[in-house]
Amino acid sequence: MSIKKHVKLGLSALTLSISFSSVAAEDPIKVGILHSLSGTMAISESTLKDTMLMLIQKQNDAGGVLGRKLEPVVVDPASNWPLFAEKARELLAKEKVDVIFGNWTSVSRKSVLPVIEELNGLLFYPVQYEGEESSENVFYTGAAPNQQAIPAVDYLMNDIGVERWVLAGTDYVYPRTTNKILETYLKGKGVAAADIMINYTPFGHSNWQAIVSDIKAFGGAGKKTAVVSTINGDANVPFYRELGNQGIDAADIPVVAFSVGEQELSGIDTGPLVGHLAAWNYFMSVESDANYDFIDAWVAYSDNEGAVTNDPMEAHYIGFNMYIEAVKKAGSADVDAVKDAIIGVSVPNLTGGFATMMPNHHITKPVLIGEIQDNGQFSIVWETPSTVAGDAWSDFLPGSKDLISDWRKPLFCGNFNVVSGTCGGQAKVAAE
Repeated sequence: MSIKKHVKLGLSALTLSISFSSVAAEDPIKVGILHSLSGTMAISESTLKDTMLMLIQKQNDAGGVLGRKLEPVVVDPASNWPLFAEKARELLAKEKVDVIFGNWTSVSRKSVLPVIEELNGLLFYPVQYEGEESSENVFYTGAAPNQQAIPAVDYLMNDIGVERWVLAGTDYVYPRTTNKILETYLKGKGVAAADIMINYTPFGHSNWQAIVSDIKAFGGAGKKTAVVSTINGDANVPFYRELGNQGIDAADIPVVAFSVGEQELSGIDTGPLVGHLAAWNYFMSVESDANYDFIDAWVAYSDNEGAVTNDPMEAHYIGFNMYIEAVKKAGSADVDAVKDAIIGVSVPNLTGGFATMMPNHHITKPVLIGEIQDNGQFSIVWETPSTVAGDAWSDFLPGSKDLISDWRKPLFCGNFNVVSGTCGGQAKVAAE
């Protein structure tokens, strides 16, 4: 074969290689969106789907990332916890998504977790939760208990003078574990068992008359009483309505909610609820340029002048931007490369500061207490002086207080016992 032919064949192979590389570079980064668009949780989760679509559109308008566009893949797990696992498997195994943003309830996250770990996916979880978990495949951008529940109880105790406590929640893992932490914490602060009332109701519960009557009676013992609410989804609407029906206002028995934000309040008459509280890490009423820009973008995207923003939307905003920065840092959307790159990444939050991804896959967040106003917004009445790093494991549970999580090598463990110097089973399996 002549030298000329050798050169020609070599150039052809090089051209073919460049061509294939160009095609690969132009393949979209597929983003799975795993939120309930129907069922009892749609009241909260549908907005998060639209938030993700807005963020993806904005990123694509700016040129995507690494020269690649982002392609959303939306599924509806329909508030059906086993279906969440099926849809997660569909996204990872069939659709071949590079990352998933999704879930609201902890029971749905627990359903998805084994699938995410088995198929080595990435999940960004945007809602406050009970802690007691750390996975190498999950990034928890919502609040851990030390970033919401504990500060809220401290505020009620120290600033409002609360002495009796109603821990009211929906009957699943998040409220039960959070209330277990709070019960231990309160007793450690000297609160008697007789001054703690705990109640659970199913998802979608609608008949609150008897329960609210019990709360009213419990609060009539001559001690300042408050309700700490981990009630989720559309059950909040009849709960708050019944509080108004029975004349319970914030001056008598304040309610501090961990799952009620601007979106949930937009569906009810807030008049009787003025003065009740919520603990979050963001409110729409926050005064910052970043927040004003986000609200303007959301109003324009939703084509609704009355559109509201809320805390889990900010968590998706933070998580999405952290993912984009990690992909840039890694130079790739490869799952393992992104996992390594994202620890230590900082991006702006919407309250005027920054959020940082910690080695335990939780982020830093400010803690805010907001008071419900008659326009459905919150007036911020208290906030932490600086951001708080999320704890994967509670300092107030005997089985957890000695555990830490650090997904950096060489430790690479989600539940390392600092006393025994050993890594627990699940995380150890993940590390091997």
